[in-house]
Amino acid sequence: MLKLTPILLAIGYALVMYQFSSWRLKRELDEKSSELADPRLKALTDRMAEALEIERIRVHLYEVDPVNGLAAPDGRIFLTRGFYNKYRAGEVTDEELASVIAHELGHVALGHARRRMIDFSGQNAIRIALASLLGRLIPIAAIGIWIANGLTGLIAARLSRQDEYEADAYASALLVKAGIGTAPQISLFRKLEDLTGMGGRGAPAWLMSHPKTSDRIRAIEAMETRWQQQD
Repeated sequence: MLKLTPILLAIGYALVMYQFSSWRLKRELDEKSSELADPRLKALTDRMAEALEIERIRVHLYEVDPVNGLAAPDGRIFLTRGFYNKYRAGEVTDEELASVIAHELGHVALGHARRRMIDFSGQNAIRIALASLLGRLIPIAAIGIWIANGLTGLIAARLSRQDEYEADAYASALLVKAGIGTAPQISLFRKLEDLTGMGGRGAPAWLMSHPKTSDRIRAIEAMETRWQQQD
């Protein structure tokens, strides 16, 4: 039991830190956001709501500059002011922005926030266990900790990429069912790196928390091909 104590403490610490982080994020979102009222977007979210057989889809505007969408742990969907400004400037179409909303709905529907809490706790336990093991094998403790952090970082990135693929697939299915289609989803991916200012500065795919854009597009196209063959 004593040997397991550091791991159990690591899991408990991770759970507490995750809950604190979620609370802090909720407070910031409450302070810096309001429900978005845009007639063109609402026409599209109403179509998606009908496809999901729910009354409506609420979208909130988060008053920060980066271009991003967000699914909060409490299930709310957010678009950043930076993203909305791109839309208002004509750099993003209403259908493309609707695909972002569909993607974030996927994170909520698939329970990714809860899964991240479990994953984060497990990764923290693995980090402690690896650091302890490597500390016995490697004379310099700092090197063992560095290796443990690196390995758990790779695990976290892989799990995050899996979530993104799943949310993409959910969004594709919803967009097709709502009569919007996957074309806006794909066209947004093709311009997303330029919109976010990340064009040409990508990290290796295995280090990124999001899959490569080209891989995400191929996955959507392959899935749509399967659907067409089934029809």
